[in-house]
Amino acid sequence: MISRAPSFLLAVSAALQMVGAFVHAGAFKHASAAFAESNLRAFFGNSSKALWLGDSTTLFITALLCGLVALRPSAATKPVVMLLAFIPAATAILIYVFLGSFFAGHLLLVSGAAIFFAGLQFPGAKVQTTRRAQV
Repeated sequence: MISRAPSFLLAVSAALQMVGAFVHAGAFKHASAAFAESNLRAFFGNSSKALWLGDSTTLFITALLCGLVALRPSAATKPVVMLLAFIPAATAILIYVFLGSFFAGHLLLVSGAAIFFAGLQFPGAKVQTTRRAQV
């Protein structure tokens, strides 16, 4: 049985990422206008639009996965949950590298840490043994 702490951490992370997904997608209209007004070649402007919405989609899907595991801990294993933490954490690092200290990076880092610590509290994979029929 898994304690409530990992489920709580995953639920908080799911909420943070879901809000982030909707806020980020909601800002697309402004970002799209900025890309259009820039002197970027069409390929780079369109690539930026795709990456913008791709990031919103990644946040949304990661939030869904965290919510699923929070509600049904048996849906994932310890290593899977710990690997899931690297999605928001890596995104946070990229934000820090390219944008500096930006609030979205802080939220993603908190989310990644919450997922990672939830994964640490998951039990290890259960090894199933089969009995051989005795002859």
